[in-house]
Amino acid sequence: MAEMIEIRPVIQSDRAAWAALFRDYMVFYGVTPSDAVLDTTWGWIIDPDGPMECLLAVKGDRVVGFAQYRAVPETLTGGWFGQLDDLFVAPKARRDGVAQALMSRLDDIARDRGWFKLSWITADDNATAQRLYDQIGKASSWVVYERPIKD
Repeated sequence: MAEMIEIRPVIQSDRAAWAALFRDYMVFYGVTPSDAVLDTTWGWIIDPDGPMECLLAVKGDRVVGFAQYRAVPETLTGGWFGQLDDLFVAPKARRDGVAQALMSRLDDIARDRGWFKLSWITADDNATAQRLYDQIGKASSWVVYERPIKD
């Protein structure tokens, strides 16, 4: 029988387990992990008045995934929506329903908070994530642009 997946908010004592997964996430996206970024992101998550929140996926006694998200105001509707910034599942826990469980819990949070949608992005070459996302959402008609700001 498959192990149950518990989805719960992060707590202070989760710092080391979260950091190990977040480092792997950074490496996946080609970013060199740094303690400064880990400290800043953890601070945003753990501060009750911070700009983002984090759900953890736990199987047995192991943290195997996370979803980091935030509320965003939408000027065209005057409403709020949820922005999923980061979703990551440890390689050994993939194909076990972890990402789906995290997304399902985010759906519950969105309904509870009155958000009218959840939104997220992924790299255009992340075919694995896109296969999941195509099953649970639909691609936006919006095109995302970026412009680096230099000193």
